Amino acid sequence: MQHVSPVREPLVTGGKTYHDVTQDVCRQVEAAPNIRWMAALSVALLLLGVFFYSVYRTLWYGIGEWGLNKTVGWAWDITNFVWWVGIGHAGTLISAVLLLFRQKWRTSINRAAEAMTIFAVICAAMFPVLHMGRPWLAFWVFPFQNTFGSLWVNFNSPLLWDVFAISTYFSVSLVFWYTGLVPDFATIRDRAKGPIAKVAYSLLSFGWKGSAKHWSRYETVSLILAGVSTPLVLSVHTIVSMDFATSVVPGWHTTIFPPYFVAGAIFSGFAMVLTLMLITRVVFKLEDYITIEHIALMNKIMMITGSIVGVAYITEFFIAWYSQVEFEQYAFINRATGPYWWAYWSMMTCNVITPQLVWIRRVRYSIPLTFVLSIIVNIGMWFERFVIIVTSLHRDYLPSSWVMFSPSIIDIGIYVGTIGLFFTLFLLFAKFFPVINMAEVKSVLKYTVDNGPTYTGQDPHHHTPQPATTHGVPASASVNYDKHD
Repeated sequence: MQHVSPVREPLVTGGKTYHDVTQDVCRQVEAAPNIRWMAALSVALLLLGVFFYSVYRTLWYGIGEWGLNKTVGWAWDITNFVWWVGIGHAGTLISAVLLLFRQKWRTSINRAAEAMTIFAVICAAMFPVLHMGRPWLAFWVFPFQNTFGSLWVNFNSPLLWDVFAISTYFSVSLVFWYTGLVPDFATIRDRAKGPIAKVAYSLLSFGWKGSAKHWSRYETVSLILAGVSTPLVLSVHTIVSMDFATSVVPGWHTTIFPPYFVAGAIFSGFAMVLTLMLITRVVFKLEDYITIEHIALMNKIMMITGSIVGVAYITEFFIAWYSQVEFEQYAFINRATGPYWWAYWSMMTCNVITPQLVWIRRVRYSIPLTFVLSIIVNIGMWFERFVIIVTSLHRDYLPSSWVMFSPSIIDIGIYVGTIGLFFTLFLLFAKFFPVINMAEVKSVLKYTVDNGPTYTGQDPHHHTPQPATTHGVPASASVNYDKHD
């Protein structure tokens, strides 16, 4: 009998068996769509319709439909681009970095976090493509063989670095996410009763049999992808920050931007993971898998990264003062006291002051307060990007060029529409794909449940898995096989 530590809180509660894990996770995939899911999808599709209309106006009438002007030529679109890329950061961190550090608490939340990464990057990619004005020629940003006359990409431009960084990030994240889904697709395939579902999940599972060879290859690929993905946590948002840091605009050209942007991305990414997981655990009745301990641990990471971001804000003011550059000093004074002061202080309140409440244990373990905090943080992180971009641009070196930026209804429509796109994709994922990684949860089940070993012989198709190997996935061929009762 395994000894269960009396100190560490259990990661799976309710005395679950291997069979229970399969039943609980497969329930929402196999059941007919319920009214709450249909209502949520309807709202998301309505917002998606707003997106399509706004994109149509942008493509047909041009970028003049946006609120850009001569001085602020980069505003709403790049703000939303950086915001969405930041949200996509937590998926790779939870999946890859925590896997390499053997953090078993990631097993219940990594699947949804990985999916969130894919969908957030898709939403982010919409903005630079639309900003080109002629998105049907977007492939010109890649270094194809020079068949377009004198046209060639500028490898000195951080905008091109963005293309490589984000396309690499998306590709690796997509493969990592899908690789983890394969064993669970096989479980659903073996449980499927309808012919369409059986064929669909058979194709998705790539003929997975759960043999020792399959598990060995699964573990090898997962570790390789985790090793490849880990540098992306630092590189992607570092390169996004260089869109600004390589310029000469006051308020942008600072060496603190790369670590500051990475910390902010993890900060906003964990906030969005919390928002989604708190809803998912209630809607799909997964409270025993996404426990209060998971929520508290994510709150701690959010608090740490929020504190790092707060230090970065203060450091920016110090460097502006220390530099004795008049324009740099004015840029930061204008942020805090100028016409956009309300955006700056919204950012400071949401990102620096509010997360410090997580120091209080009652707040850290409170589900309603955590949900509110996660939304506040993402609002604050949007304001951070808005403040960095707009307040640095709207007052040029020449007072004659000073101008205020106001978004147009099309600007707002595209942004709201990408939120609809994101939630449409996430809702479809949560309904038709297993939202929790069954194989990985089973591999840590007997070490983390609140009442000792869980195998009770209730599931005749289950055999005791082998001890967890390097990355926590058992080598047993049948760990994911829970067929019909």
